Amino acid sequence: MDFTFTEEQQAAVEAARAVFTGVAPDSVPSPALTRGAVAEDFDRALWRRLADADLLSLTVAPEHGGAGLGPIALCLLLRESARVLARVPLLEAGGAALVLGRYGGAAADRLLPLIGRGESVVTVAANGRTGHDRAELAVTARPEGTGAHRPGAPHWSLDGVQTAVPWASGADRILIPAHTGEGRTVLALVPRGRPGVTLADQISTNGERYAEVRLDGVRAEDDEVITAEGAWEWLRGLLTTGTCALALGLGEEVARMTSEYAGKRVQFGHPIATFQAVAVQAADRYIDLRAMEATLWQAAWRIESGADAALPAAADIAVAKVWASEGVRRVVQTAQHLHGGLGADTDYPLHRYHAWAKQLELSLGPAAAHEEALGDLLAAHPLG
Repeated sequence: MDFTFTEEQQAAVEAARAVFTGVAPDSVPSPALTRGAVAEDFDRALWRRLADADLLSLTVAPEHGGAGLGPIALCLLLRESARVLARVPLLEAGGAALVLGRYGGAAADRLLPLIGRGESVVTVAANGRTGHDRAELAVTARPEGTGAHRPGAPHWSLDGVQTAVPWASGADRILIPAHTGEGRTVLALVPRGRPGVTLADQISTNGERYAEVRLDGVRAEDDEVITAEGAWEWLRGLLTTGTCALALGLGEEVARMTSEYAGKRVQFGHPIATFQAVAVQAADRYIDLRAMEATLWQAAWRIESGADAALPAAADIAVAKVWASEGVRRVVQTAQHLHGGLGADTDYPLHRYHAWAKQLELSLGPAAAHEEALGDLLAAHPLG
């Protein structure tokens, strides 16, 4: 493996930093119980700036007007967005663009140019109910309208409930995994306003607006459904890895904030950064961040390259999510401890990072769920 980023990937990082420079975490609605705690919508102005900088088309194929970059570039972009707690559906839209480009067929030709220009926002229902269960089991998909006794164009009928869907109330389409009677998983691109779709507001730990999405006989046209084998597993792995990138960017910014504070906070006539107890805790968190970084790029590289190995890429993804979940929790907890009372002050941004870290720790499964998955993979693919 080679973790050296290409010129195109490095250029994407520079462009992202230029766009995110104007985003202040202090302006992000606070997850604390204060006025404006819950964001009504994602940051549409920032979304427009990302589109104008061609960053939303980063993962869109060149034939659809994009740069044609892959999961690594998406993770680099997510890492930068998390440093400023950007309230935009970058993970979901970027993942949808990649899975459409890889498996999407007719839907890709129609939607990818719109996604790349920021004109169509796609979110993904991927969390499941507990983090230990599979999101695709919550919805059933039945093919209808085919055969002599079912005239009309082929289509699918969707029934079930997906929960904790990010920004569903502001998205144009929701990419929903569903299981069929044959045990297969399909992905349906459902417009938010389609008959039979009902949204109930939910609020995430970090103050973002989520939704419970109820589907009652919702019709999905044949060209709105991705039926390719492995599409959902690939997308779920990508989203999980993207969550690790968000956790890394957040953790690195929290470590920077803590270092800056510890260098200025004077106690007993000396900056607390010079105290051995503080230095040891900071060093431990530095080790966490480097482990999060190494496992993230290992997983992203495996997804992008499709490199074969004794274990499937799912093993690397599970390891990355274990480190991301546990590492980001330790980073923000240590930051709160070293900041003292200031860390809980709602006029200081650290409490926002703490809430986002808790959200990322549990998104797409906590560490325990991925440890279970890793154990199953090791049992099924013994090494040596």
